[in-house]
Amino acid sequence: QVQLVESGGGLVQAGGSLRLSCVISGRTSSSCNMGWFRQAPGKEREFVAAISRTGGNTNYADSVKGRFTISRDNAKNTVYLQMNSLKPEDTAVYYCAADPGSWLETISGHEWDYWGQGTQVTVSS
Repeated sequence: QVQLVESGGGLVQAGGSLRLSCVISGRTSSSCNMGWFRQAPGKEREFVAAISRTGGNTNYADSVKGRFTISRDNAKNTVYLQMNSLKPEDTAVYYCAADPGSWLETISGHEWDYWGQGTQVTVSS
């Protein structure tokens, strides 16, 4: 069974930073493209960032470019999302996702195969 487990969420003041972690089990991290999504109350889930199998390619939503950085450590089966200069509008449940397909398929928007339970990020003003 493939499982993704997120951690690192919490409450932070505007302008602060958080680092989210996602550990994949039941499958090697290097076998999948990895990504982060988020969903705020009353809103649809939205894409945040993605990273290819070896970390050579990344993709970010315009709303987080320059503030968030996605990275991965395949030896630890872990993907990270470093979030800096946080804003209240970043408040959401953040979900880790994995996709065993090609990088092109992943960034083209097709449905991701595996999802974590989510971790709450709350940015106060």
